[in-house]
Amino acid sequence: MAYPEVGSPYGMIPINLIGGQVFAGSTRLIPIATNSSTAIYFGDVVKLANTGTLARDAGTDAATPVGVFLGCSYTDATFGKTFRQYYPGTTNVTDVVAYVADDPSLLFKVAVVSTGTTISYATRANVGENAVLVQNSGSTANGDSRNAISSTTATTSTWPLRIVDVVKETALATNSASYTEVIVKWNAGMHQYDNPAGI
Repeated sequence: MAYPEVGSPYGMIPINLIGGQVFAGSTRLIPIATNSSTAIYFGDVVKLANTGTLARDAGTDAATPVGVFLGCSYTDATFGKTFRQYYPGTTNVTDVVAYVADDPSLLFKVAVVSTGTTISYATRANVGENAVLVQNSGSTANGDSRNAISSTTATTSTWPLRIVDVVKETALATNSASYTEVIVKWNAGMHQYDNPAGI
């Protein structure tokens, strides 16, 4: 594999905006329901629940994503104001807020897998096609997501992500036309803010 070698998936990482605009790190603060039992990791795709609070998204339906989780903060009984890379689930506090990259124009870098965490590849022929997320358990060691996109792509309009480019630096040494990372955006017009019925 060419440098850098992609050893495992790492979630979706914002890199810039469509049209070459810079991503300046802007996020929206969205509350997580008290005692929500599902852990959410840095780079996970998230959605709005019908309560208006944040939940982890399955990443298979274009109508539901609202953005990508980039950490959270809350008041810890022992340590006071706490900032975390991930939300561990069932945190019995009432002021958990998530930092969400929710700009519909964002572009993200993401790894490609065949299944689970098995790294696979995409080619230039996949640019313009849509993809779904492959859900994996995040890492409690570093707080990062381990989600990726499936190497099975199609023009299926209901899938949430569209491939807009390949990451050239991750071309396979054995096949320079195959890449282990791609650049994706939300499927056009299918971001949750644009489709309230998806809530």
